Amino acid sequence: MGRQRKRVVTGEAAPPPRKDEKPSAFHRKDKKKKVNIGKMFINISIGLCIFSLIWFFYAIYMRSSLAKRVVTLHPSPHVLDANSTDAKVSPERFWGSYRPQVYFGMKTRSPRSIVTGMMWMRQFSDLDMNLRHTCEQGDRLQGYGWLMHDGLTFGVQEIRDNDFTLTTEFVKRMGGDHGGDWTWRVTAKQHSSAPQAPVISLMFYAAADAQGSLQAHVEERNRLASITGFSEELGNFKITFRKPVTGELSSAKYATYNYLQTVSPGLEKLTDIVKYSLNRRFVYSPPSGEKKHYIGVDTYKPPHHQNQQKPDQRKESDFVVYQVTVQTPFQIEVLFESGSFHDRPNQLVGSIMTQELEKRKAEFDAKFEKAFGLEKKGFSQAYIKFGKAALSNMLGGMGYFFGQSVVQSVYNEYPLLYPEGALFTAVPSRSFFPRGFLWDEGFHQLLLSKWDPQVTREVIAHWIDLMNMEGWIPREQILGDEARSKVPAEFIVQRNENANPPTLFLALQELIEQLSSNPDKAASQPTLHFLRRLFPRLKTWYEWYNTTQTGPLPNSYRWRGRDKDTNLFLNPKTLTSGLDDYPRASHPSADERHVDLHCWMALSSGIMAKVAQLLGEPHEDYQLSHKVLSDNNLLSELHWSEQHRAFSDFGNHTEDVSLQREKVYVPPGQPRHQFPVARLVRSVRRAPKAQHVNALGYVSLFPFLLQILQPDSPKLEHIFRDMRDSNKLWTPYGLRSLSKSDPLYMKRNTEHDAPYWRGPIWININYLAVRALHYYSHTEGPYQEKAAVLYEELRTNIINNVYRQYFEAGYIWEQYNDGTGRGQGSHPFTGWSSLTLLMMAEQY
Repeated sequence: MGRQRKRVVTGEAAPPPRKDEKPSAFHRKDKKKKVNIGKMFINISIGLCIFSLIWFFYAIYMRSSLAKRVVTLHPSPHVLDANSTDAKVSPERFWGSYRPQVYFGMKTRSPRSIVTGMMWMRQFSDLDMNLRHTCEQGDRLQGYGWLMHDGLTFGVQEIRDNDFTLTTEFVKRMGGDHGGDWTWRVTAKQHSSAPQAPVISLMFYAAADAQGSLQAHVEERNRLASITGFSEELGNFKITFRKPVTGELSSAKYATYNYLQTVSPGLEKLTDIVKYSLNRRFVYSPPSGEKKHYIGVDTYKPPHHQNQQKPDQRKESDFVVYQVTVQTPFQIEVLFESGSFHDRPNQLVGSIMTQELEKRKAEFDAKFEKAFGLEKKGFSQAYIKFGKAALSNMLGGMGYFFGQSVVQSVYNEYPLLYPEGALFTAVPSRSFFPRGFLWDEGFHQLLLSKWDPQVTREVIAHWIDLMNMEGWIPREQILGDEARSKVPAEFIVQRNENANPPTLFLALQELIEQLSSNPDKAASQPTLHFLRRLFPRLKTWYEWYNTTQTGPLPNSYRWRGRDKDTNLFLNPKTLTSGLDDYPRASHPSADERHVDLHCWMALSSGIMAKVAQLLGEPHEDYQLSHKVLSDNNLLSELHWSEQHRAFSDFGNHTEDVSLQREKVYVPPGQPRHQFPVARLVRSVRRAPKAQHVNALGYVSLFPFLLQILQPDSPKLEHIFRDMRDSNKLWTPYGLRSLSKSDPLYMKRNTEHDAPYWRGPIWININYLAVRALHYYSHTEGPYQEKAAVLYEELRTNIINNVYRQYFEAGYIWEQYNDGTGRGQGSHPFTGWSSLTLLMMAEQY
């Protein structure tokens, strides 16, 4: 056998190890490194996934949380106790004419009140249907409004229809546990110009609102003698309808009667229900006259529409109507009696009511003269009657509303319902704006605080209690279906980035001055307790403005919410400022600075400092803010235009804009009607640039209006000169809103938007101007004498024109024409236009 040869190993790879042989340390380390890197990547990937998931869910949570903030109420205790408007706590204010949207009606200050009201129509007229109920400008009444109203116990209103006048009166009497009794008296008289005595149907009604019950009691076949009812807040009650008479002590008149007992899904449906129940089958047959068929309530037959939407799902509530048809002149009384008023001395009707009414009128006259002193100032009885009407219409226009606003924030895809809430507030106009507006309300309370500071405290408390956790208050309060039915859909949703001028600080300033000047006066004493409860929310409200409405530079401010579609607006509106279409920067941007908002914040910080100081709270920061914002040098640096020698906004602006009819191409031979209608769109002829917005008008006056300027400021000389220039702001009727020489003076903003704050005279800003002139004329400085002259001229012009228009046209108006002085816009507008009374009284 051969010898085994020796194997020779050269430099090639090492032989593979045996299975039982361990790898070298180097190989083990290399493999371990690869495994560790893999694991590390896996761990990083897992970590990133987990982090992404956490971030994703956190983002969802945060968005959900932020989305809820807009509908989360402020956490601090309410200013008002939950039962503050109950009959047992505030019996004298429980019942009232708190339905400003109807010509005559009453309700309680409770969420689901039984409501009462009156409708009427003229029989045998040329108009087939002339039913009056809710205040409508389209009714074209010659005039209507309260002549006397004390806000508590009685009211007298005159409604002038085309050929007759209705005088509606009410008197309340306290007693029992549910707000006591009240009586209405309606007197009808024909106009001397009427060819014959008209026959009128009055329709008195009671309606439940989701709770309570009503039962009709009929006598003489079809005459509704009374309604009995029950509700949680009223207990048992009875409403009695007395027969018509020719006068208080006269015998009964011939009349025919109808009644309707049905149900309603909501208060906004009452007019339609009555309309759809009317029938011509009834006969009016007076003893000395021909028989005629008249229109009366019969059986309610709801209309059937082919494209009818889904049926109303709301709970239906009792609705009872009493109709009396009678020829003028006549008088009718309706008596409400509370079941818990056990010891009433007599019924509040006839001569008893007359005595009570005369007593209340005398008390009203005495209080009015004590509060405003118009007789002492030498005003005639006609001017004094006008002054009483201005106050009474604001008091008679107070409303109590309950419901939910519709709101939205940037974190909400769709609008949300705000928590239910109540609002006791005055309204700007019973016909056109019968609801609460935040910036209007501060002006309203300047007048009402002089008459009844308790009303002002309650109103401010109601508004501040509607604040959400961010410090935002919806600027337009559209509460309940009845209020919502009067508002166009595009204005219903309120957005939480949008502010309104914080005019409630003006009313607070007045309350503080009353307290400081008369600390022992009974009417002022509750103010300190009120301010203490108000302060936590007031701080949040002030901070909300200071964080959400800031401008691009330190201590500058900018209104949010300007119209974004710059293609359609000659100058995009700034509804949030309250001055709507007043010219601002032509191209909205985040670089804008608004001088009026700067001045509102200067005023607000000063009043915050005073409130904090009164309460012994830290006030230094507010005082510092007030000092900085009131610094005239800073104000000039941010807003003074040397070119026009006026205070101005600043932003991305050009004056070279106009509305032009857009061109629509129609191919030859094609019918024009098949193509879109040519719209008016904005044409920009010169590119905008960062500059002062040189629109001379109300906004330019704000440093003067809110008394931010020092009495020795040379800027006052320019302001007074522009105010007195008839080619700019001066008219014989008041200051116009925009200079006559401005390119946008009286220019339409869109095809459908007539000029609003671009020339017409507005009484709220004119009041601030008269108030400021009074201040500068009583403060030592180089312009004191000039301010005094302007004060007398401007005050006289405004008072005389508003008075003249009231007696010529029958109304106090929303605005006044700067060329003729004629009233225009919505009417009656007895919100801030009623401040004319304060100018008459020289109370600022």
